[in-house]
Amino acid sequence: MGTLKDSYTSFLKDIEANIKNKEDLDYIKLRFSQFLDVVLDQMDYIMDYRKEEVEKLEERQKEFDEKMNKVEHILTHIQKDIYSDENFDFEIVCPYCDYEFVVDVDEEDRTEIECPECGNTIELDWTGDIDGHLGCNGDCCSCDGCEDDEIDEDEIDEDDDM
Repeated sequence: MGTLKDSYTSFLKDIEANIKNKEDLDYIKLRFSQFLDVVLDQMDYIMDYRKEEVEKLEERQKEFDEKMNKVEHILTHIQKDIYSDENFDFEIVCPYCDYEFVVDVDEEDRTEIECPECGNTIELDWTGDIDGHLGCNGDCCSCDGCEDDEIDEDEIDEDDDM
């Protein structure tokens, strides 16, 4: 605003020096002052509008930051769940007594575990091959025993020969 004030003062001095008729000078000063009031009012309106827009943007940015923090928090927990270095819990159903229990298996080279209900030893198979089926025991509601997954013993023998 300092530059505007300096320009206004310079303008007034210039018209006072060049307009000799007092009535004309007063009229020009009045009209210019009225015009300047309109311009300054418009500038104030624009500044207020811009201020409101900036405040809205700041509020939206704050909401966005809060949402991003929530997403980051969720992703951090998902990452911990997926890439956890901790031991894994496995649900086991005893084939002898149908007792369901969860065990913390810390090593994949562990080959057997004892059922806490009946005491029988259960063999652990880490390959997913269950009686000739790859990972399916036929209990799925959408299949008929995974007949396509049956292992052909001749194919295994051929693979071993190579």
